[in-house]
Amino acid sequence: MTNKDLANVIFPNITKTIDDYKKIYPKRNLDENACVTRFAPSPTGFMHLGGLFQALINYVIAKESNGVFFLRNEDTDKSREIPGAVELIMDTLNKYSLTPDEYEFKGKIVGNYGPYIQSERKEIYHAFIKYLIEIGRAYPCFCTKEELDLMRENQENMKIRTGYHGRFATCSRLSVEEAIEKIKKGESYVIRFKSNGNFDNKFEFDDLRQGKLYLNENDIDEVIMKSETMLPTYHFAHVVDDYLMGTTHVVRGEEWLPSAPKHIQMFEALGIKAPKYIHTPLIMKKEGDSLRKISKRKDPEASMSYYSELGYPTIAVIESLMTIINSNYEEWHREFPNKKFTDFHFSADKMSTSGALYDLMKLDDISKNIISKMTKEELYEESLKWASDYSKSLKDIIESNPDYYKEIINIERQQEKPRKDIAKYSDIESLIWYMYDDIYYNKDKNYEWKNITDKDEIRLILNNYVDKYIDLSNNENWFNNIKLMCDDLGYASNMKEYKQNPEKFKGNVADVSTVLRVALTSKSMTPDLFEIMKLLGLEKIKERYSKI
Repeated sequence: MTNKDLANVIFPNITKTIDDYKKIYPKRNLDENACVTRFAPSPTGFMHLGGLFQALINYVIAKESNGVFFLRNEDTDKSREIPGAVELIMDTLNKYSLTPDEYEFKGKIVGNYGPYIQSERKEIYHAFIKYLIEIGRAYPCFCTKEELDLMRENQENMKIRTGYHGRFATCSRLSVEEAIEKIKKGESYVIRFKSNGNFDNKFEFDDLRQGKLYLNENDIDEVIMKSETMLPTYHFAHVVDDYLMGTTHVVRGEEWLPSAPKHIQMFEALGIKAPKYIHTPLIMKKEGDSLRKISKRKDPEASMSYYSELGYPTIAVIESLMTIINSNYEEWHREFPNKKFTDFHFSADKMSTSGALYDLMKLDDISKNIISKMTKEELYEESLKWASDYSKSLKDIIESNPDYYKEIINIERQQEKPRKDIAKYSDIESLIWYMYDDIYYNKDKNYEWKNITDKDEIRLILNNYVDKYIDLSNNENWFNNIKLMCDDLGYASNMKEYKQNPEKFKGNVADVSTVLRVALTSKSMTPDLFEIMKLLGLEKIKERYSKI
């Protein structure tokens, strides 16, 4: 009996060959330099920052080259699949405008290289595994878990590398007849890839980020098909899918680099060309004086829901990731502030050679800059959309008087140097609450008096201002009147004079302005005070000052 007989016993109903599938999935009709990339998550949990990082790199590579970016759901590990995870992945990609060109979602297939869900491609994998069995590069393994555990224990005791390799790969030496007999008896088995590698040998591997690497050959007979589900493992499914789907660049975390020798061997055994690889750095965070990998379990910022709940604009998250994807992105963005991130030329060799530090303070700075450039209408729409999902209190504020809300958020907005105090939509309520009487009078306030704290002096300033000096006709008159009041009450209206002879004055115009600001808002730092006063109006100003 031959290996073909064994292959037919294991896969009696598989009639298509790998040559048939090569015809079903022909080479893509794209320009020579076009790249085909994929985001290939497992639906085993929430969408995390590292996943978006990978998706973004794939998207940029494809779009820059007029190529194809597709989504493939790698759901072969059914025991860990979480209901709703597929929907969450697709929703997140759409939310961040990284919509794939090809995908399968809720029964709809877009693209000619599907199915794009691995569990639906079982027959394809079986055809390729059948071929490997026929040529003697794959075989059934009947070792039980107990036998494998004992093998590993013995290897550890002998202080040698663990794994199913060399003389420990006992099932690789079974004859075809012995294997068929065990199958007919109903013994459980997996399919293993038969390695012909020598771990002591090195081979050259070209990683587009790290350059030429010299890796040990693989000598492990890797499991490529599980026994319970008859589905392939990640290692084999990746090889088959990325070949048939025409993937030109595989972007994945550097934790997968040790698997590269296995994958290259499988490509070679099947006689097909391997794609180019980019093994990306781990996303790190600063903790004290050290760096560590962002943890899905420990760090809330690892989950994409964190950014949605706080109300960061999606483009701010994208831009913050671009700064760690390529070291020259910030410089490019400063030079071309009006260009989109998709216009940037990604270079794998400009990725960090160590971990990629993700800094939430930098995200805040990027987000403040983006929000500062929004028109009042844009900020109104975006903040209302966010509040409708995450903040009933802000939603109520906005909807109570939309036009008034727009004027508040428009203070210091449409000017050469707009205000940059809003990093995320969840910041807004804490920055504008004092503009609403029903909140202002019902809130416990801490008045942030600065240099002038004597209550009698504060009331003197407020009463004089309301009785003699308030003028909201225009900014120039308003400020000139404050300076006049300073002169009358013994405060320096000219900062230069005050700095030259501070002992001559009770304080300066900045101190007096702070009293007017704090008495009105309770805050010492606010946007333009004149604009706040104009929006509140004379009667509200008098009322608030009278209660100090």
